[in-house]
Amino acid sequence: MIDASVQEMIFLFLGGLGIFLFGIKFMSEGLQKTAGDKLRDILDRFTSNPLLGILAGIIVTILIQSSSGTTVLTIGLVNAGFMTLRQAIGVIMGANIGTTATAFIIGFDISAYALPIIFVGMLMLFFFKNKRITYLGQTVFGFGALFYGLELMGEGMSPLRSVQSFQDLTVTMSETPILGVVIGTVFTVIVQSSSATIGILQQLFSEGAIESLDAALPVLFGDNIGTTVTAALAAIGASIAAKRAAAVHVLFNLIGATIFLILLVPFTSLVEYLRDILALEPKMTIAFAHGIFNVSNTILQFPFIAAFAVLVTKIIPGKDSVIDYKPRNLDPIFIEQSPSVAVTQAKAESIHMGEIAVHGLEETKNYLNSNQPKHAEVAYQLEDALNNLDKKITNYLTQISSESITEADSNTHSAVVDVVRDIERIGDHFENIVELNDYKITNKVHLTDQAIEDLNEMFNLTLLTVQEALNSFEQMDEELAKSVMKKEDEIDKMERVYRKKHIMRLNEGLCSGTAGIVFVDIISNLERIGDHALNIAQEVTGKPE
Repeated sequence: MIDASVQEMIFLFLGGLGIFLFGIKFMSEGLQKTAGDKLRDILDRFTSNPLLGILAGIIVTILIQSSSGTTVLTIGLVNAGFMTLRQAIGVIMGANIGTTATAFIIGFDISAYALPIIFVGMLMLFFFKNKRITYLGQTVFGFGALFYGLELMGEGMSPLRSVQSFQDLTVTMSETPILGVVIGTVFTVIVQSSSATIGILQQLFSEGAIESLDAALPVLFGDNIGTTVTAALAAIGASIAAKRAAAVHVLFNLIGATIFLILLVPFTSLVEYLRDILALEPKMTIAFAHGIFNVSNTILQFPFIAAFAVLVTKIIPGKDSVIDYKPRNLDPIFIEQSPSVAVTQAKAESIHMGEIAVHGLEETKNYLNSNQPKHAEVAYQLEDALNNLDKKITNYLTQISSESITEADSNTHSAVVDVVRDIERIGDHFENIVELNDYKITNKVHLTDQAIEDLNEMFNLTLLTVQEALNSFEQMDEELAKSVMKKEDEIDKMERVYRKKHIMRLNEGLCSGTAGIVFVDIISNLERIGDHALNIAQEVTGKPE
């Protein structure tokens, strides 16, 4: 039987850990929702060189309180072609600095106010309808939960300082620093949060369970290695460039931990010196150590960013298939100097956007037939790219509208506005199809061979229709636009025929009701994609009265 006091200690620690992890996650999600698309805009805009990338990584990580979240977001941007590998390396370095903010927050011990903070967060969550306030409430609630969890963990861990076996372990960690690194790495891999493990380390050091810095610091190094696992998992099935970015994250933290493990004695002396002259509390001492480690590591390795890029390219060879999905034609200089050229540029960018939509449709079809997650991931990234281009082109067109343009350019301007909207909607529909296939796989829904054959036939026709619609708009070819109208009519007929065939299969017991819902929803989305292709073609022939 476990002694009651030991049981209470274990329960307090586990419960506190659970509340602490929930607090970090809830706070991080609230911050991300509050920031919205600004996070990606920061990374998208301020990564023109590695130094700005570091700054962007720091800012975003402080905003969302998660270096793993920043790194995963960065890998997604690399995967979608919005960021180069060298830019990503700077962001990853910055994320490591930004994550130290959590340790400093924990260093200001406000556990006594944790419950009132939770109460304020609850009020904001439940008594306000404004989304921004509820997101802020989520952040405040998570912030309070973080400190309440720390307090409970502290109560659970305080008896450890009198447990002989734990004292022996800390002595061993002092004598064999690599053991501390392994413990920190393994624990961070388990809880998937370096902020959490560093918070626990701060609590252990504060409670005196770990008495010496030379035992605590190697654990801190291990925490930084363990946090790279999240990025590595995010890169599975991603593009080669994204895998290389994840590899850089692992190498960067491994090299940093190795350097500081070699320099452990002078580093420990430096931290002790700062603790004494600044009169730092134990938690803040670990926060300073964490900050100095990550800032110094970044300064040391920053000159080798190009070498990192070369090294990971050799470690992960192969030609990357990532296409550049950033705007190609939206040069702001034309808006004032030649609005007519700017309109032409906007039209060219809408065609580029259409090419991405076609690529997304192809990936969606591949996912439907193969069920391989890599196709779904690419499709989601492409839909994200469409949303980004939609905003960029629309903003560009809005700026053009304030200039004086000819009637012909005004007509083209209006047509591009409508075409961009239709292409963005095509992205929404193929995303719906990807989600339907996700549902099909997750719930083990079986579609008959005939149903799959029908879907492929309709998919092929829809793809061809969208391609022809874009070509007709690019060339302003009325004959091609009329061909699109005929094909769209075929898509409508096909959808009606396939619905009837589905009902027959259902009546004959050849497919389940759930499979039928998936099938009907997919062909419905394809039919709507056809409608948007028709809208694009009608910009060429003239919209019906």
